[in-house]
Amino acid sequence: MQFHKYDVVVVGAGGAGMRAAIEAGQRSRTAVLTKLYPTRSHTGAAQGGMCAALANVEEDNWEWHTFDTIKGGDYLVDQDAAEVMAKEAIDAVLDLEKMGLPFNRTPEGRIDQRRFGGHTRDHGKAPVRRSCYAADRTGHMILQTLYQNCIKHGVEFFNEFYVLDITMTPGPDGTQHCTGAVAYELATGEIHVFQAKSVIFATGGFGKVFKTTSNAHTLTGDGMGIIYRKGLPLEDMEFYQFHPTGLAGLGILISEAVRGEGGILRNADGERFMERYAPTIKDLAPRDIVARSMAMEVLEGRGAGPNKDHVLLDVTHLGEDVLESKLPDITEFSRTYLGVEPLHEPVPVYPTAHYAMGGVPTNVDAEVLADNENTVPGLYAAGEVACVSVHGSNRLGTNSLLDINVFGRRAGIAAAEYANQHDFLELPEQPAKLVEGMVNHLRTAEGGERVANIRTALQETMDANASVYRTEETLKQALSDVQLLKERYGRIAVHDKGKRYNHDLLEAVELGFLLDLAEALVNSALARKESRGGHAREDYTTRDDTNFMRHSMQYKQLPEEEDPNAPLGLTGFRSDIRLEYKPVTVTRYQPMERKY
Repeated sequence: MQFHKYDVVVVGAGGAGMRAAIEAGQRSRTAVLTKLYPTRSHTGAAQGGMCAALANVEEDNWEWHTFDTIKGGDYLVDQDAAEVMAKEAIDAVLDLEKMGLPFNRTPEGRIDQRRFGGHTRDHGKAPVRRSCYAADRTGHMILQTLYQNCIKHGVEFFNEFYVLDITMTPGPDGTQHCTGAVAYELATGEIHVFQAKSVIFATGGFGKVFKTTSNAHTLTGDGMGIIYRKGLPLEDMEFYQFHPTGLAGLGILISEAVRGEGGILRNADGERFMERYAPTIKDLAPRDIVARSMAMEVLEGRGAGPNKDHVLLDVTHLGEDVLESKLPDITEFSRTYLGVEPLHEPVPVYPTAHYAMGGVPTNVDAEVLADNENTVPGLYAAGEVACVSVHGSNRLGTNSLLDINVFGRRAGIAAAEYANQHDFLELPEQPAKLVEGMVNHLRTAEGGERVANIRTALQETMDANASVYRTEETLKQALSDVQLLKERYGRIAVHDKGKRYNHDLLEAVELGFLLDLAEALVNSALARKESRGGHAREDYTTRDDTNFMRHSMQYKQLPEEEDPNAPLGLTGFRSDIRLEYKPVTVTRYQPMERKY
């Protein structure tokens, strides 16, 4: 076991983690621990853009952006946080430009902007060009730019270090402080303990609980799972976004930028069906509305293809110049994965699991909440792992790349300031006990269950029972299935007993986190008896502001008779979940009917 000591430790090297590291690295000694090489992080897959009311192409302002974010989130957005994000969006984009990010340009040399779903002028009157973009590779450009600037500022990276736990120590005031992180080095199998004054989690989402997803194989909710297992809450886990335009049958993402440039969704009859569901902004309605509309077209028999199981994205009218200059990757995806030539024929698409609106609750300074009011000293979170909440029950497109930059920056500044004002606290007596127990048990386990079989069964039940549309019956089925799979997980076998790059072991650990988070999602979805944003109940079809204008706060109970340091998920998971609620912060905009 090796020990390290840093002022600030950042867990995760995607957009949020590296944006935090740039700020922390200029103020304190900072380390970044990442399961992947930094430029492989999933931020690199984001395509369409990052929104800010620059008004480079047409009139716009941050207040309109704030309103769109709140309305787009179906009024479950914390409005103080949305205002912070929209106000700071402009500087966030300009900061990236100064760092060297190659945005597309207008003829006058300004950052170009295009339309995106749910972004409007003057409180919903018409679509607005707000998304700043670098072709359809915006996330890739952001990731490369941030990594280069981390190197410039001397940030220290520990690549392929898989963080599996955090250490907690009572502070002078008696409250539990976060004092470090424990990581498993993939290359050697060694365990490393990183003592720190503050720790920032920026580990991304958990899309691999679903089978059809735009998410990479590595998005297994590690950060959420680690914090949840410490008895800390997860917020709004029932709200999961299904991006309307995944390549049919595959889930590979076709960016909303295609519709921003003028792409049209059509059913088997060639009808532009979004005119019936969102007559004002049509194909540029928020993602939850478009995804449900697409699903409805299929359910009512208007789907395309031999099995009538998808709809069509028509870009044949855009022309070769637009497709090749502004949407080159997406055009190539259609050709490569489906054999479709978008210049001449429509692209088959269907909703794909895409983004978690819920996660680790934080305030606007990225401090992790221990409950509705109190924070965990020394612990921060930003990006998809966190719930500020600026996305409410449905995130608007391009607000994710904005979120990671605004709140990644805030996390880095706050964590460094905290570190500079406090001394190191002693680590627990056995800081790596939980990780050692977990790794050793899994490596030597000789059960009859296979990780791949359990993961496949999990993804299939989540796709079938907790997807775009849900009912009490399907959610109960999913919950029953997940809990049975958790029992089976206690009897798995890891066939590779080695230490170096043991991917069998890695996938076994990841599956444990996925099972925990799937149970959390389904449990909170069962309790929310309404339809709002990304949570659509066929048995409760309307939004219920009287009973459910509130955030869910879910806690994993730690029974007194159990050893809280015992390895989790090895002899059976703790499934005693406590569900509480937190009020939504409303400052300016009262909930109203959501029409587009």
